Amino acid sequence: MTDPQVVLESTLTCPKCGRVEIETMPTDACQWFYECKSCGTVLTPKEGDCCVFCYYVTVPCPPIQKGDSCCA
Repeated sequence: MTDPQVVLESTLTCPKCGRVEIETMPTDACQWFYECKSCGTVLTPKEGDCCVFCYYVTVPCPPIQKGDSCCA
């Protein structure tokens, strides 16, 4: 069961082509790669982040929302 205060959907924007997608973030694993559905660019975490949902989105990943270490 998911914490009701945790938002699982976030808007992800491709830095190369600007495509915007609403994605559901995983609650049980980090997502290290994301392939843009428009241009095919493979997004990876930036230095210091553990998943693509730590940088390219409007809502941070579930562990960060809870105040935990990201993907610990």
